[in-house]
Amino acid sequence: MRPFLLSLLAAVALALAPVSAVAAPSVSAAPRSGIPLPGSPYGDPLGSNDWGCAPTAERPTPVILVHGTFGDRRSLLDPISIAMKRAGFCVYSLDYGNRATDDIRDSAAHLGEFVERVLEVTDAEKVSLVGHSQGGMMPRYYIKNLGGDAYVEDLVGLAPSNHGTAIIPDTGSTDPTGFCVSCAQQAAGSQFLADLNAGDETPGDVSYTQIASAYDEIVVPYTSGFLAEGPNTTNVRIQDVCGLDLAEHGLIVMSQAAIRVTLDALSHEGPATPGLKTC
Repeated sequence: MRPFLLSLLAAVALALAPVSAVAAPSVSAAPRSGIPLPGSPYGDPLGSNDWGCAPTAERPTPVILVHGTFGDRRSLLDPISIAMKRAGFCVYSLDYGNRATDDIRDSAAHLGEFVERVLEVTDAEKVSLVGHSQGGMMPRYYIKNLGGDAYVEDLVGLAPSNHGTAIIPDTGSTDPTGFCVSCAQQAAGSQFLADLNAGDETPGDVSYTQIASAYDEIVVPYTSGFLAEGPNTTNVRIQDVCGLDLAEHGLIVMSQAAIRVTLDALSHEGPATPGLKTC
């Protein structure tokens, strides 16, 4: 079996690992891939999706968690969700895109609808987005092409696939189909990523923080998660802020060092503090 398939299957197994038994799985309707996959069968991340939560003067911006490919709104996200809730943020999380396998452009539109719902119920002016893997990259399409720059304060990517991964071969198709449309779009060199990254990689009045791991085995090389340097951009290799942190692609979202960098980014103007030490 090819290495990229092994990696993707490993990601599937990790994302689908049970957390606790809660509700029966829901199924996305008419996925573009043609293969409906279950949404989160385990409910919401701890501390999230309290639709009565009211932002405070200290924490005026709600935070939306955005899962990665084959994930769901709870997979791996409990630690970061509860940490943000304890820090005083209103936290939300969504299922999207048939476990994020559908066309990323459609997923970005779905994200936009969820952002509108959060803004409506919280009466906030903007949201912050914290995304894992595809969830760190996909919002950039929303920001760049769907007007999201007017509604996003911060985008924090945890092992984001901003420039794709070398473990997935680029087929050259401009409109991929099959089991996982978004997988083909995340191949390094894909037309989708070429279009997304053309021109300004960090548009709008948005603060961009990218947190990557030297041990990432899915987004390869890990530096492909970084964005062009600028005043509103901070690129962080997690081992530089905590040399003892061994988190790889799946576990970076649960890393205490990564969570501390995320909270730093969300707690002040601009992206995460460059050179921040977390352990």
